[in-house]
Amino acid sequence: MHPIIDALPDTLCYLDGAYTPLREAKVSVLDRGFIFGDGVYEVVPIYEGHLFCFEEHMARLERSLVELQIRNPMASVQWQGIAKRLIEASPTAARAGMQGLYIQVTRGVAPRDHAMPQGLTPTVFVMVNPMKPVPDEVRAKGVACVSAHDFRWQKAHIKSTSLLGAVLARQISVEAGAAETIMFRGDWLSEASSSNVWVVRQGVVIGPPKDELVLAGIRYGLIERLCAEAGIPFTLRRVAREEVFDADELLLSSASKEILPVVTLDGRTIGAGRPGPVYQTLFAAYQHAKEEAKASSTQDNGVTA
Repeated sequence: MHPIIDALPDTLCYLDGAYTPLREAKVSVLDRGFIFGDGVYEVVPIYEGHLFCFEEHMARLERSLVELQIRNPMASVQWQGIAKRLIEASPTAARAGMQGLYIQVTRGVAPRDHAMPQGLTPTVFVMVNPMKPVPDEVRAKGVACVSAHDFRWQKAHIKSTSLLGAVLARQISVEAGAAETIMFRGDWLSEASSSNVWVVRQGVVIGPPKDELVLAGIRYGLIERLCAEAGIPFTLRRVAREEVFDADELLLSSASKEILPVVTLDGRTIGAGRPGPVYQTLFAAYQHAKEEAKASSTQDNGVTA
């Protein structure tokens, strides 16, 4: 076997109603998720065994399923029950750190045909993976990014398992030794390969509007709330390329990155070339939000998740 395959975790996962070791989980080669990428997914952060922004992720999962005309196979409480069991079954050391709950729903198994067949049973897969937090020394310095034309499809608002565009975009930054690929549709900012992008100009946090060209990450709502609590102006509008390069601060946000400062783009220095005050404020507020969510989860349920 290949070393990567040998290194696959043997943790518990959920597949179509059964809990099974991840290495033993199998789906049909005629599953439309395998054949067409005909499905959606979510990744919910888990901090010390506690789900973060779970209901917000469930709402986005529902929106994506509606767009693909796939029925949601479970209610939120059922998804939460699966998550709880998988978190409890994960290694103790992993539960003490940062994890990600991965949920995938595909249209199901059918003979290969582009038309969407009716009445299929969706394929449901859930697992818990360790997530590597951004090291403190990286946060202290900020990261370098590169830019690229956004060559992906026009329905970026769907969190689809069809991620080849994102894979190719991310590879651009991998080969450049950069942290992310920030993309533009023409002269307008869209997002990064697996992150949302925020521009800070004159103390205002600015992000692209929530439309079909951007996947509105869960942090869209969270950052807006954190800005409001901190008294930082926040707005969504189209952002021109020159505004990005001339930004006072440039930020990435995602489940794994949380909020991350960008200090160079295509080799050009952003702002002062170091993490700025708005980043520092929002990152501290983000950590406080995590602690509040953990305390609320413990108080409401008496258990993790």
